Amino acid sequence: MNILAKITADKHKEVDLKKSLIPISQLEASVLFERKTFSLANALKNSATGIIAEHKRRSPSKGTINQNTNVGQVAMGYQKAGVCGMSVLTDIKYFGGSLEDLILARASVDMPLLRKEFIISEYQILEAKAHGADVILLIAAILSREEIKTFSELAKGLDLDVLLEVHNEEELYKSIMPSLDMLGVNNRNLKTFEVSLETSKYLSKLIPEDFVKVSESGISSIEAIKDLKSFGYQGFLIGENFMKTDNPGKSAKDFIEKLK
Repeated sequence: MNILAKITADKHKEVDLKKSLIPISQLEASVLFERKTFSLANALKNSATGIIAEHKRRSPSKGTINQNTNVGQVAMGYQKAGVCGMSVLTDIKYFGGSLEDLILARASVDMPLLRKEFIISEYQILEAKAHGADVILLIAAILSREEIKTFSELAKGLDLDVLLEVHNEEELYKSIMPSLDMLGVNNRNLKTFEVSLETSKYLSKLIPEDFVKVSESGISSIEAIKDLKSFGYQGFLIGENFMKTDNPGKSAKDFIEKLK
């Protein structure tokens, strides 16, 4: 069983348990449920740099990245650095994140926040809204076309942006629909964990112009971003590169200044 299948199986159990503990009515009663959201897609369209910075403590492919961070401080550092938005991992078992991280980031900054999660249920989208997210991630590799449609339309109804992640042509073709805002290409092969920016370059020509193109994983240099921009990418998700340092906010600031 590959890592994605394993995570997804665990996620089904986790969501079933959460549903039994916290009813949807409780999520909808959250004060954050009514807040006006920030659009990450618009922020990327109007940005010269397009950086989405991630908060990630660990990952299955890299192990521990940074266990000592305060998510609120990292969020403030990222905002000060001038990023377009922040991706907050909320998976506990494999990435060491939580929904509390999302709430702390939301309390600290007023920029678009992406809930980075393995979404397999409408419940998680309501949960994202109730905890202050502006954007949800949908992963084509674990969802059917019907699920992508249902989940993305629910998100749009809640005023959330939708970033859909693909790894190959097949996933891209099954996913293209009007209820998406951004199409993200993950350069990491989830079966082998190998990373190649060629994935983004190859798929760029197949993504319709209506969507904001985002490249994810393995981006660590200014040259890589300049190269990907020539393929029409406007967003660049960077996590590990900033998170592996003692001060992710400062790392992001230095990186963005060089990029400008």
